[in-house]
Amino acid sequence: MLNSYASIFVQKGMSGNTIGTLFCVTSFGESHGPAIGCVVDGCPPGMALDTADVQRDLDRRKPGTSRHVTQRRESDTVEILSGVFEGRTTGTPIALLIRNEDARSKDYASIADTFRPGHADYSYWQKYGIRDYRGGGRQSARETAVRVAAGAIARKWLRERHGVEIRGHLVQLGAKAIPFKGWEHVDANPFFAANAEIVPELEAFMDGLRKSGDSCGARITAIASGVPAGWGEPVYGKLDAELAAAMMSINAVKGVEIGAGFASVTQKGTEHSDEMSPQGFLSNNAGGILGGISTGQDVVVSIAVKPTSSVRLDRRTIDKAGNAVIVNTHGRHDPCVGIRATPIAEAMLALVLMDHALRHRAQNADVVVTTPRIPAQASAGAPLRDAASVDDPDPAEA
Repeated sequence: MLNSYASIFVQKGMSGNTIGTLFCVTSFGESHGPAIGCVVDGCPPGMALDTADVQRDLDRRKPGTSRHVTQRRESDTVEILSGVFEGRTTGTPIALLIRNEDARSKDYASIADTFRPGHADYSYWQKYGIRDYRGGGRQSARETAVRVAAGAIARKWLRERHGVEIRGHLVQLGAKAIPFKGWEHVDANPFFAANAEIVPELEAFMDGLRKSGDSCGARITAIASGVPAGWGEPVYGKLDAELAAAMMSINAVKGVEIGAGFASVTQKGTEHSDEMSPQGFLSNNAGGILGGISTGQDVVVSIAVKPTSSVRLDRRTIDKAGNAVIVNTHGRHDPCVGIRATPIAEAMLALVLMDHALRHRAQNADVVVTTPRIPAQASAGAPLRDAASVDDPDPAEA
C-alpha cells in the first residue's frame, strides 16, 4: 500500500503541470493551440459557482485592454465543463476551458529554427527535443489565464468561508516607483496602480518605451487580509516557501519577497521582529508568516517581473545548427508583461492559501488554544498596557 501511495505522488509531481496538495490545479494547452484550460480538483462541495464568478477576474487580466499591452484580441470567455450542478460545486473535478480566438501563428514562422534570447526556446529544446514555436507554445504567459480562472474559485471560497480578501497592485514600473494612495484606484487604470495621480506619467513612459522598441520590468505586491493564524506547515510545507514557489512559477518572475524581504538585510533585530501587544501586532515585517505558519496578520508577497524578452531591436543568438544569427521580434507583445501580472499574482496567492486552508482543516480543525488571537495590527494611537519583563534564557539558535 505504501508503494502504491508513493507511486501516485511521483506521478502527480513528475511533469510539473500541477500545483497543490488537497486543492490541486492542473493546467493544459498552448498559446496558439485550440484552447487552454485547467482541471481544479479538491474544491469542497456546495459552493455557489457560475461563469460570472470566474469571468470577472479573467477580464482584468485579458490582453488588448489598453494600448500599453499586447493587442492580441482574446475574449477569454470561460466555459465550466464539469464539477458544477444546479449552480453549486459538487466536490468533483471542475474543468475550465478558454478557447484561443486570435492566434496569428504566421508571425512566428521566421523564428521556428531560432532561439530568442531571454525566452525558454533554448531550454525547452534541450529538454524535450521538440518545441511549439508559435507564440512560445507552453512557455507562453497565455497559460496564466487558467491560473486566474482557478484562482477565482479559490478566492470565492476563501472569502465566503474565512473572510479572506486578496488584493494586489503595481508598486514599480521600470525605474518608476508608484506611491500607494488607496485601493480604490487599482481597478480604475490599466496599470493596477494604487495611485491615480501617477497614471499620466506611467502612460507617457510606456508610450516612449514602445516607440523605442525596448521593454521594462515591474514589481507587484499582493496582499491577503483576514488569513487566520495557523495556516502553513513546518519545515518543508512552509506557507512562505510554497508561496515563493508558486510566484516563481509565473512566467518572467525572477524574484519574490515575503514581508520586508531583502530590506530585512539592513534592518536591526529591534526593527525587524514584529512586537506584539494585547492590542495587536505593532508591525508586519514578517509578511504575516512566522516559522512557515500564518500569524493572523496580512500575508504580503511581492514579485519582480523581468523585462519582456521579445523586443524589436537586434539581438545576438544561435539557431538549431548552432550558427550565430541576429534576431529581432515583431508582432503583438507586451512592452512590460508586469502590467497584466497583478491578477496573476493574486490568483497564485489564492491557490496556495486555499490549499493550506484545506490542509489545516484536515489535520488541525479540532485544535483549541486558550491564548486569545490578537488583532493583525494595533490601532494607531491605542495606549499599550504595561508589560511584565521576561528574559529568554535559551534562544532557539543553531
